[in-house]
Amino acid sequence: MAEYIDADHAREIASLEAHFVTRTEWPTWMLIAAIYGGWFGMLTVVRVGYLPLAVATPLFILLCAWHMSLQHELLHGHPTRHAWLNMLLGWPPLAVWYPYSLYRESHLAHHRDEVLTVPGIDPETNYVHAERWARLPGWQRALWLTRKTLIGRIVIGPPMSVAAMIVGAAKAFARGDWRHAPMWFRHGAVVALLLNWVQHYAGISWWYYLLAITWPALGLAMVRSLYEHRAAAHPKARIAINEAGLAMRLLFLNNNFHLVHHDLPALPWFHLPRAYRMRREAYRQKCGGFVIGGYGVLLRHYAWRTTDTPEHPATG
Repeated sequence: MAEYIDADHAREIASLEAHFVTRTEWPTWMLIAAIYGGWFGMLTVVRVGYLPLAVATPLFILLCAWHMSLQHELLHGHPTRHAWLNMLLGWPPLAVWYPYSLYRESHLAHHRDEVLTVPGIDPETNYVHAERWARLPGWQRALWLTRKTLIGRIVIGPPMSVAAMIVGAAKAFARGDWRHAPMWFRHGAVVALLLNWVQHYAGISWWYYLLAITWPALGLAMVRSLYEHRAAAHPKARIAINEAGLAMRLLFLNNNFHLVHHDLPALPWFHLPRAYRMRREAYRQKCGGFVIGGYGVLLRHYAWRTTDTPEHPATG
């Protein structure tokens, strides 16, 4: 549900929503074509030998990370009014690890600002319940603390996240909850077909695609969520505004303006910067000053230092 700062803000957003660009969503359609076309095009140039795999790999990583940003946009009701079509457009698992329908389900559950960051409720929290934190062995605490640094989030964030997802699925199956079994079967089958096709079409080994492309892509995508939420008393003060540069805004499809996205989740990605500029000072006050001056700031301050503690302060 949209949450406006005031009546004037609501009218301004309504004018954006009535715009031709919003109605047609042609920037999103161009984005879809660029990502899928770029991915297939890169496979083709590697296949015919125009580009060495070592040179193509960073471009594949960027495309797969960009695809994950696209998936986020599609699950919020873009670019069509048909949820099944939007889901179909985001379903191909270019980055392999996460079933899109599972991501869609958990992310929409995350959009409850009143319980943001709360362990056991917010499925995307980066915090641990105080009682659990007290019981964790030292090596697990070290992993959680490392993941609270930028370098740690890129390097060990992906395996920790994937492991948590697999453990969660295994526990559900052990309880007799088989609701997601068909989803996992479909996802596994499509991933196997994709890896097999990539290997036979472009000569890229399945293990190379997994370890050298999709793993770093997931790490790059996780940079955005390093410090986009914090444990604060007021729900809106838990959501960051990151005034990133153009390249990172494009990679993350302006989701760095994260409070704007949480307030207006149906607003398409290409309007988020303008919506922020319309009420910049109001948004900066609304988030309680949780404003970050770009991802370079995160790199300088938190490359090797933790953003905050993994122990959620409200659960002690």
